[in-house]
Amino acid sequence: MLKATLRSFLAHKGRLLLSALAVVLSVAFVVGSLIFSDTVSRTFDRLFASTAADVTVSPKETLDEAVPSGMTATLPAALADRVARIDGVAAARAEAEVPNLTVVDDRNESVSPTTGAPTIGTAWQPTDRSPVELTSGRAPRGPGEMLLDAETANRAGVAIGDTLTVIAPPGSFRTRVVGIVTFTTTNPGAALLFVDTPTARTKLLGDPAAATAITVDAAPGVSDATLKQRVAAALGADRYDYRTADEQAQSDVEQLGGFLDVIKWVMVGFAGVAVLVGVFLIVNTFSMLIAQRTRELGLLRALGADRRQVRRSVLTEALLLGLAGSTLGLVTGIALAAGLIELMGLIGMNIKATEMVIGWGTPVTAYVVGVGVTFVAAYPPARRAAAVSPMAALSDAEVAGVGRPLRVRAVVGAVVGAAGAAALVGCVASSETGSAASLLGLGVVLTLIATVIAGPLLVRPVIRVLGAAFPALFGPVGRMSQRNALRNPRRTGATAAALMVGLALVGGMSVASASMTESFDRQIDKTLGADFVVQNTNFTPFPREVTDAVRATEGVGLVVRGTLVPIAVRLPDGDRLATTAAGYDPRLDEVANITYARGDTAAALADGRLAMDVDFARDHGVRVGTELPVEFQGGRTAELTVGALTDQDAPEGFGTTGAIYFGRGTVERYAPGGQDAAVYVNAAPGTDVDDLRPALERTLDPYPQVQVRDLADYKQLVRDQIAVLLYLVYALLGLAIIIAVLGVVNTLALSVVERTREIGLLRAIGLGRRQLRRMIRLESVVIAVFGAVLGLALGLVWGLCTQQVLALQGMTALAIPWTTIVAVVVGSAVIGVVAALLPALRASRMNVLAAIAHE
Repeated sequence: MLKATLRSFLAHKGRLLLSALAVVLSVAFVVGSLIFSDTVSRTFDRLFASTAADVTVSPKETLDEAVPSGMTATLPAALADRVARIDGVAAARAEAEVPNLTVVDDRNESVSPTTGAPTIGTAWQPTDRSPVELTSGRAPRGPGEMLLDAETANRAGVAIGDTLTVIAPPGSFRTRVVGIVTFTTTNPGAALLFVDTPTARTKLLGDPAAATAITVDAAPGVSDATLKQRVAAALGADRYDYRTADEQAQSDVEQLGGFLDVIKWVMVGFAGVAVLVGVFLIVNTFSMLIAQRTRELGLLRALGADRRQVRRSVLTEALLLGLAGSTLGLVTGIALAAGLIELMGLIGMNIKATEMVIGWGTPVTAYVVGVGVTFVAAYPPARRAAAVSPMAALSDAEVAGVGRPLRVRAVVGAVVGAAGAAALVGCVASSETGSAASLLGLGVVLTLIATVIAGPLLVRPVIRVLGAAFPALFGPVGRMSQRNALRNPRRTGATAAALMVGLALVGGMSVASASMTESFDRQIDKTLGADFVVQNTNFTPFPREVTDAVRATEGVGLVVRGTLVPIAVRLPDGDRLATTAAGYDPRLDEVANITYARGDTAAALADGRLAMDVDFARDHGVRVGTELPVEFQGGRTAELTVGALTDQDAPEGFGTTGAIYFGRGTVERYAPGGQDAAVYVNAAPGTDVDDLRPALERTLDPYPQVQVRDLADYKQLVRDQIAVLLYLVYALLGLAIIIAVLGVVNTLALSVVERTREIGLLRAIGLGRRQLRRMIRLESVVIAVFGAVLGLALGLVWGLCTQQVLALQGMTALAIPWTTIVAVVVGSAVIGVVAALLPALRASRMNVLAAIAHE
């Protein structure tokens, strides 16, 4: 049996190749994500471990900034002298470091990274743990000199002697490059500039007596933990945050973890789609191979092979396929990881491919995934193979299961589908976002399973409709193509299922994204009343001087500043809400249309007052006049009174949680030093809005990090943010389509082999080569369109239910992207044509007499 199995596998290796590609893709994405994340993690672990001081003293962070506020937490620089006198301290330095600066050249073009990585300005205090070394020029002396890292200098064409403008929170200043530094470790993608310590404190922090951290070196023989205890005891354990080198490195790794997790889970998503769609392909391939080998399996049974031996034979073939696919997938995954590492280099994160980490778990995972997927997918066909009767050897080979009723599928599909439909109905009826989302997820999974199970039941009624015009348009060829697709519902359903999964996902996400876009568009139309909004490109705050420049522009009338402030509010029901509030100038009503349930803008922006969303307030027992304890960054606290309740019906995420805002006076008193996040501008009386925009753009030319946006621009900005998620879904669709095309090609190729004698007879009675190719292409098209119709119908149901979940978050608009849906159907027909090219060409080249004599 083993010898027969090996011969059978080698005899069908060409037919199994396409199935092996599905395994290769699945394994490659899993392996690539593991190697890439392990390599990046190890690289940055080494970077942070090698550059962290023995002990770091930093300002106590009482609040997490959900949205960047532009505030830089500081502590007294004089603490370094106190720390230096502590027993066991070898050296102590007051650091001054500010992220998210903007650096521009003489052409007002940004020198900062274009990838979203920050530009960090810091004091030049080189130690043996510095991540850079001075490789050309000299150290900076005075406020007019700076150092720049070599990679940024090369990318931007900056050389020693060039003059740059640094746009920092306290204001802009011009400085000359006097030296170039080179990274001695991995460059995380940021741009680094260095100035001397006095300049860092005055120009970057705006306070000559401030520092952002105190870094401490331990004397020989003193452990980091011991030194941390001594420093904390001397300065006050509750006044500052204290971290050892290991703790600081771990904190830095955790901050980077979000970025790594995004890449890792995106790749895992691709792997999941490849696995899911690959399962259909493998099941179909083995089912058809077994159907074509009915006589062979019958002969084995007649010669004495029992059911277990036949089943074991088929599973052994699957095992060999899984091993081969896993091995190729492992190699491909390593290449994919190397490509990702090179891609990171293009965006400034220089990781050496020679330091690629391949842990023992990676190959183990590769073979578990590859062999496991293949084995599970081949098990149902193996069971059917074991059921072949010895009498089958005496009859002509036929497709197993063609005549078997689909009653079991109908019952199981109906039960699972009913459960899925009940979950989706529960999702629509739910008034709680959490439970609605859970029911949506359950409903999506169950309805997908039900559609896959019951798909063959839908083949005949749907394809009769889809192919109804074929006889009229293409004559007998069209009629035969339609009947070929109807001949084996199981095979047609399994082939179309691979495409259906991807298109269902696209249909659902397209409806959800279109509904989100429409909801945000309506909210912007309803809320934004300003002629223009000035904002940073990546939504980070910008210095006050940008606002001053806007205000001084000719033709500008009203200017309203918006500042973001991290706060924590203690609510009457005992909850503590940590969020980001907004602070506005008094004339907010003239640039924003706000609907109030109680109170008005004057009450909301008065000193000591705040405004809050009415629904959020009701849920937590808050009403107008309620006094709320509010914590601000740096340990400041205040008792603020609720002056107004808003009823904006805004989408969750459009504002902030609770939609809390207050006046400029409250910001200046409790959160001074913050930067503006947005500036709302109205044209002065008599100034045409179309004339004001060019004037604002000229004013802001020296500040390339900010942009002028009108209502249409603002809508496009939101659309672009939503589109990022949609592009990921389209990428997943692309992968699903690739594997689905492989499935259609495989099915048609095996179908051609199965129908060799039939094709020979058709050719003998006059069917031309061109007619034969057309028949196979039409069969492929109708199968692909069947999968598209099924997937889009399912996706539309998912999308409608998803919109109901979004409605609970304030996104009440429903939009169905009919253009996308029509394009997907047309694209599916094209996919069908492309997938049929090779099988149709092979069929048309058959020798007629050899085909008739084929067994």
